[in-house]
Amino acid sequence: MTLDQLPIGKTATITAVNGSGALRRHFLDMGLTPRTQVTLRKVAPMGDPIELELRGYELTLRLEDAKSIDIEGVHTRTPEEVEAEHHHQHDLRAVEPIAHPGLGEAAAKRNRSANALPAGTPITFALAGNQNCGKTTLFNQLTGSNQHVGNFPGVTVDRKDGQIRKHPEATVVDLPGIYSLSPYSNEEIVTRDFLINERPQGIINIVDATNIERNLYLTMQLIELGIPMVLALNMMDEMRANGNTVLVNQLEEELGIPVVPISAAKNEGIDELIEHAMQVAVNQEKPARVDFCAGAMHRCIHAICHLIEDHAQRARVPLRFAATKLVEGDVPMLERLQLSDNEKDLLEHAITEMEADLATDREAALADMRYAFIGALCEHTVIKKGESREHARSVKIDSLLTHRFLAIPIFLGIMGLVFWLTFGLIGQGLSDLLALGLDALTGVVDNALTAYGINPVVHSLVIDGIFAGVGSVLTFLPIIVVLFFFLSILEDSGYMARVAFVMDKLLRKIGLSGRSFVPMLIGFGCSVPAIMATRTLSSERDRKMTILLTPFMSCSAKLPIYAMFTAAFFPKYQALVMIGLYVTGILVGILFGLLLKGTAFKGEPVPFVMELPNYRLPSAASVLRLMWEKAKDFLTRAFTVIFVASIIIWFLQTFDARLNVVTDSSTSLLAMLGGLLAPLFAPLGFGDWRVSTALITGFTAKEAVVSTLAVLTGSSLNTLPQALGSLFTPFTAFVFLIFTLLYTPCVAAIAAVKREMGGAKGALTVVVAQCVIAWLVAFAVRCVGLLFGL
Repeated sequence: MTLDQLPIGKTATITAVNGSGALRRHFLDMGLTPRTQVTLRKVAPMGDPIELELRGYELTLRLEDAKSIDIEGVHTRTPEEVEAEHHHQHDLRAVEPIAHPGLGEAAAKRNRSANALPAGTPITFALAGNQNCGKTTLFNQLTGSNQHVGNFPGVTVDRKDGQIRKHPEATVVDLPGIYSLSPYSNEEIVTRDFLINERPQGIINIVDATNIERNLYLTMQLIELGIPMVLALNMMDEMRANGNTVLVNQLEEELGIPVVPISAAKNEGIDELIEHAMQVAVNQEKPARVDFCAGAMHRCIHAICHLIEDHAQRARVPLRFAATKLVEGDVPMLERLQLSDNEKDLLEHAITEMEADLATDREAALADMRYAFIGALCEHTVIKKGESREHARSVKIDSLLTHRFLAIPIFLGIMGLVFWLTFGLIGQGLSDLLALGLDALTGVVDNALTAYGINPVVHSLVIDGIFAGVGSVLTFLPIIVVLFFFLSILEDSGYMARVAFVMDKLLRKIGLSGRSFVPMLIGFGCSVPAIMATRTLSSERDRKMTILLTPFMSCSAKLPIYAMFTAAFFPKYQALVMIGLYVTGILVGILFGLLLKGTAFKGEPVPFVMELPNYRLPSAASVLRLMWEKAKDFLTRAFTVIFVASIIIWFLQTFDARLNVVTDSSTSLLAMLGGLLAPLFAPLGFGDWRVSTALITGFTAKEAVVSTLAVLTGSSLNTLPQALGSLFTPFTAFVFLIFTLLYTPCVAAIAAVKREMGGAKGALTVVVAQCVIAWLVAFAVRCVGLLFGL
């Protein structure tokens, strides 16, 4: 039978992984190899995808993809089998201790290696590891940086550089997570290309000690690169807390590289890790062992090494790495080595002989060889005394949060609670307090300038321009910080990965994968990181389609507009109207997605293959760091883009074409410019030039819409809601909110679209499409309202 037919709770053994191409290779890299036991944990609430347990971790994939995996021996695991899975060794006294190999230590390097780097040579380290193993946390500890950390695969989507503490000559590059040097998604290509093409002086390979078997699969491939390397065994605090351990000396001896136990989250072992990393890099201490094969695979790889040795030297590619890539059938490597036809024939002959001996194909044989070595290695170096508390806790929590009937209501309830706390109980209260403080400060400055007798024009610039413009936006800082506080908790806890699992089938209706849900969910905070997060999608089709849909998820920069208008026109239903706006954005995005699926983006979404991390308590430092970053970004915009925009708006409103101070703003330069576009918005019910001007400034930053209206109406923070009453009725205010919800994102988001889609065409498509959709939807709402006499 095939894996899609496996009943819930049953265990089976994989006999074959069928199919071809990148997806099949990805399955093998993730540990879905022949003779591996898998257990079907659950099916998503909508019937697809499924959650499997194998090699000590959880993996999701769709039923359609599971059909390509053959299984046998379906059974219910006995208590003894469950016990054996979570126990490697029971008695430390039975372990024969060995002396520390001393790799990467100063004592072993009293005489500098002949290959040692000259003193002061710049050193670059690649920080590499699986997704969600703690790379960014370690990067922050190594460099003192403040990169965002999350408990979801794919938080890092681009390389980040930082200087190692106390070592100004050493730079560490935080690379996106990768499961194999056969990349499956776009951000994994960043890691592969950096390691192979830029050849850093050293590699820091971070490994999750609680899931060491899968993590070491990448380690074996990194070792083949022949680059000086140190292994950082992360999350050892969790291992100790569960009564488990890793025999570091034995592991170091077997792998031939220094192994340093650490806890990146608690800053344990970081200094020792830096010391070992610097030693192996300065002395160019390459891995002591690169050969982990045996039998037919050993003969095949070594025959290929002899065949391509001169080609690998000319192409500047590590010999062992090149040989294993050829076994794998890697076309780019074959092209890079430029083998002759005779050599290609010999290559294929060696591989065919190996496949015949092992009765399997090249890719499965290579993956099986690596996992067989890792399994044997873990058997005598990893001591587990039972299921970890983190895993047991995650299983219990998932029984509720991914429940067949409760998962979606719980998700909607959580998001509703987040919005209520953000826009009501907590965020709005803090915003009102800040508004009172800014009003008091404005009054003090106003009185001081009046007492000083300053020029009326300058007085107007300070009070009506800067304070009205910037101040009107600053009041919404608490709402944005509170929203990111809750989003950070959801991401750090590991819940977002479950949401992607639950929502996959629903998103497939519009032609996307569940993995697209996370970038779109991030879009509720800010469109820029959300657009960048689409790099975690392996399909170019899915990536571009997700980019086009993400701006429909209302970003936090629009909160000042919503908060001001709902407070002015819908004070009793403020939270309800805001939730309605978010839902409207989602619905319009779904309709646009269906349109794209049937036209420019025909085809099937990318397969949903994703690791589910254990739930973890969010780190207070990580949550506070994200809140501070977003507050800093907001304040930076307020005192740069919005500050400049407020001054420009004030100037254009204050002077006419002859640069005379106007007594009536309708004769100003701004009225002339805004009047050109005002007729475009007249059918929507807000044809006033001041409104069209505010929408134009919203292209720079969405918060500028509020600051512009404050400047143009000459209003303070307290009087702006009343001033808006002269421009809008409650219904036209709602139509205006619909338009601002849907029209083009800010300049920064458009720049991110241009970068991610590889040109101005994609960015222009987003601008035009969203403006047209915003106008059409707003016009439709307006027409419906007129039918009902609104």
